[in-house]
Amino acid sequence: MASIKFSEKILVDNSQAVVFDFTQDYSRRLLWDTFLKKADLLEGAKAAGFGVKAWCVARNGLGMETEYVSFNRPKATAIKMTCGPYLFKSFLGSWTFKEIGPGQTEIIFLYSFTLRFPFNLFKIVIKKNLSRNVRLRLHDLKKSIESE
Repeated sequence: MASIKFSEKILVDNSQAVVFDFTQDYSRRLLWDTFLKKADLLEGAKAAGFGVKAWCVARNGLGMETEYVSFNRPKATAIKMTCGPYLFKSFLGSWTFKEIGPGQTEIIFLYSFTLRFPFNLFKIVIKKNLSRNVRLRLHDLKKSIESE
């Protein structure tokens, strides 16, 4: 089964390093990530980084354990699902931070996932819902980081 992919992006008025650090700081994650109601690093980790696992729970109650498979500060980070809701057979996400100019960073969220049966029958609706949630998250991130 082919992966379902989508990306969303936004321009933020702050430096690449500040934006990267802000998004990867789990003690501040719920300040901007309104999609989530819980975001914790696991196994005693104090900071996000390569090989670190995290547990996040969406407002709808679905939880997902992820592991950082890439952590290239301040340019990019990527995660893969290690345990998650049954509807996902696989889930990968990457966040890219591009410095566009002095104090301006473009953030690009790219998600790729496969769905289990029977959820794959609703892939268009699920993709549309996730894409809308990502757009809202990015707008909330922009608002939060620019008001700091």
